[in-house]
Amino acid sequence: MVRMSAEERRESVIRAAMVEFARAGYRGTSTEVIAQRVGVSQPYLFRLFPNKQAIFLAAAKRCVEDTTEVFRKAGEGLEGQEALDAMGAAYRALIADDPDMLHMQMQVYVAVASAEAVGDHEFGEPIRASWMEMFDTVHLKLGADVGETTQFFAYGMLINVFVSLGYPPEHRAWTGFDQPPQPKE
Repeated sequence: MVRMSAEERRESVIRAAMVEFARAGYRGTSTEVIAQRVGVSQPYLFRLFPNKQAIFLAAAKRCVEDTTEVFRKAGEGLEGQEALDAMGAAYRALIADDPDMLHMQMQVYVAVASAEAVGDHEFGEPIRASWMEMFDTVHLKLGADVGETTQFFAYGMLINVFVSLGYPPEHRAWTGFDQPPQPKE
């Protein structure tokens, strides 16, 4: 049996946490269930991470980083409409292939909003920083046009809502996606 390094265990905890938090949210997920998914004890989990919040923030940051990487790879060597189409298709494939990724994104937004509502403004800082890196990655691929970048993310959030609400692809709510946004010339 091959032993994992602490860094490999840490990575497995982040991946397991993404799945568990995606399914039950920050408040509904226990560290015990994350430890069980990874196959470690809770005390070992807390040697890797100081607390549940640190686990959640690592999972949230990874979720945003993974999505950013999907955009980065899809847009490699492309600009304008080609980049827009490639990144949009890559995102739709990502959430179709890994529904937990979308659910984790939605849980991240809820957790940050909940923390903000009770005055914890620091909780969301690392997530906002990661999200801005994603925004900037897309922004540059779209020729640094703020309108196009905003429209790209607006469509993405609408996709998130439709998928989260369970609208099947043939539902009339998706009709407007037959004509994706066009960049300004």
